[in-house]
Amino acid sequence: MAQAQNFETDFWKDANLRKSWDEIVPGEPRKTQPYLLTQEAIALYCKAVGETNPLYLDEKVAKAGPHGGLVAPPSIHILLMFSCTPADDWMRSPGTINAGQSWSYNTHARPGDTIRLEARALDKFIKRQRLFVVHDNVFFNQHDQVICSGRGQTIRPT
Repeated sequence: MAQAQNFETDFWKDANLRKSWDEIVPGEPRKTQPYLLTQEAIALYCKAVGETNPLYLDEKVAKAGPHGGLVAPPSIHILLMFSCTPADDWMRSPGTINAGQSWSYNTHARPGDTIRLEARALDKFIKRQRLFVVHDNVFFNQHDQVICSGRGQTIRPT
């Protein structure tokens, strides 16, 4: 299982392994891998985005809070998208542009959760000489509870 300290930050690394536009097949599940979410990963994410809510960072405050313990910020799905996919995943392609997304949040991710992603391309099309992919993503915890689900569009590099 991938850990926070093993998270790759060089997005150009392995770029030659990623599927090209012609190889993206709508409906085909993307390869994914489980990810053990740690408190360290949550803290690093919070630091990176400037999040200081004690429900995400302070065990004592979080225990007395509405969730009975530490939780991850809902936007952690950004980190999870990359943590749950292998280096050759087409969504990791440098030059990808987010063309819009919509997310629904069902339950909080917590330190110690094993996160699983089910994802696929739904459609692809060309508009104004740009390559678009519509995709969906659903994140589950180890109890098969949906943490969050989303649908988006990306503009693919040529």
